[in-house]
Amino acid sequence: MTLLGALRGAAVAAIAVLALAPAVHADVLDEVRAAKKIRIAIDFGVPPYGMTDEKMQPAGSDVDTARALAKDWGLALEIVPTTGASRIPSLQTGKADLVISTLSITAERAKVIDFSVPYASLRTVLAGVKGIDAKGVADLAGKTIGTTRGTTHDTWLANNAKSSKIVRYEDDATTAQAFVSGQVDLFTTAELLLAPIAAKNPARQLELKFPLEVFKLAVGVKKGEARLLAEVDAWVRANLKNGTLNAIYRKHHGNDLPAEIVAAGS
Repeated sequence: MTLLGALRGAAVAAIAVLALAPAVHADVLDEVRAAKKIRIAIDFGVPPYGMTDEKMQPAGSDVDTARALAKDWGLALEIVPTTGASRIPSLQTGKADLVISTLSITAERAKVIDFSVPYASLRTVLAGVKGIDAKGVADLAGKTIGTTRGTTHDTWLANNAKSSKIVRYEDDATTAQAFVSGQVDLFTTAELLLAPIAAKNPARQLELKFPLEVFKLAVGVKKGEARLLAEVDAWVRANLKNGTLNAIYRKHHGNDLPAEIVAAGS
């Protein structure tokens, strides 16, 4: 083989290798910096975390948290409306870059997405019509219970109330309406939603039956986005330490963040 032939053969082989090599893909952190915009999924059906105000504008502690992060990073914020069931899929399909939407840290969810250090907390409860005996799990046998699909309290019911009839709704607002309208007499929800739900139909005599769990809330990040996760973690720690996240929580919830959440910033 001549030298020219050998060179040609080497060039062809190199081209073939390049064709088979995976394309270089910019990660999400690079993409948001290039776009100068970050898309954050938020559920507006979980006040005071996510809601709309009297002018139908996004409001709540999760909204203010997302706004603070975008501002600190020098990015425009695009809020992606979501529901409890669609929060994780919004990350997996690339519809959102982050989720800041009452997303509790659970082992099951950690298999499919990554979590930042916690920035807030949420207590879930079983509630229902006054007079219904439901002081604990044993009292739920045979009872019909409403819940919001894809939430941690949905999972809690599936694991702990297997002899109950569980009726799943697509978002918290629909679950609340099911109780208000008399479709269900018992339901699970965030504790902070009880007062506004009770106000919609006082005749239903809503009362808290018993607490389910206290969850740490974190920012959801797509699996494999290590650089983005590190940046989010650094931001959460800094804003826990400087008091910004506590001020946001106090503004909307009327009390300070739990000590174990604040400790994540130290």
